[in-house]
Amino acid sequence: MTTHNWIDLNQDADTGIETLRAHFKGHAYDPHWHDSYLVGVTEQGVQQFNCRRAKYHSTPGKVFLLEPGDIHDGDAPTEFGFTYRMLYLDPQWLARELSALFEEAPPSSQLSVANILTTDPRLATATSLAFQSLHGGELKIVRQSALDGLLEQLTRHLRWRTRQGEDPRLPLVAHRAREFLHANAHLDIGLDQLAAATGVDRFRLSRAFKAAYGLAPHAYLVQLRLSKARRLLAGGLQPAAVAMELGFADQSHLGRWFVRAYGMTPAMYRKRCSNLPDS
Repeated sequence: MTTHNWIDLNQDADTGIETLRAHFKGHAYDPHWHDSYLVGVTEQGVQQFNCRRAKYHSTPGKVFLLEPGDIHDGDAPTEFGFTYRMLYLDPQWLARELSALFEEAPPSSQLSVANILTTDPRLATATSLAFQSLHGGELKIVRQSALDGLLEQLTRHLRWRTRQGEDPRLPLVAHRAREFLHANAHLDIGLDQLAAATGVDRFRLSRAFKAAYGLAPHAYLVQLRLSKARRLLAGGLQPAAVAMELGFADQSHLGRWFVRAYGMTPAMYRKRCSNLPDS
């Protein structure tokens, strides 16, 4: 790899999904194929590649989708190169997740990619959110929610999705899910656990919850934890101890969410509310 090219690769421990963010100038890679589905977004520059006997030019915001076995190459036709982010989805994982997410999904569901390159803002946003949550090691429910959002967009036009009707169970689902979150807010809850507790698939669960409370389940759980964090910090508990008690990965993880919500760090909030020294 030359000095002007770089690759940042990570793998999610729960799903095995690899997340990659990379930048290339000139020649990027020779023709090759993967045994995974590739879903990516071009961030900057022009990403040129050949696949299925056609040449493609992906520019910022465009989404590229490749099936297992699709042979492709890559290079940068402009002097500034290109930057992209991508997820590698295992076909077996995908089949399991589609059946868990959608009750209507046929057995052994897979994606059939008709358009390798597409301009779809909703899919681009969902892809970026899934990448960020996995690559950044977010809470389990946050990662799973982002992946569900990606799968929702990837399957949006499939026939079995378009024939979904209203579900009479939904009025009670949001209430049951909210009670479960309050009772288990300190645990590393997954959407699959929440769906099992409410008796519907993850897709219906998320829709019902957001309609009832204005937030997705993962966002509601984060707010529950942050609310408790404020009380603990105001009582004088150190940020690191608060993060450990509430199930955040570490103090910096708590800090990122806290700043997003309140515009200040946990340490600053503790100092202002408790009048205690930092240590």
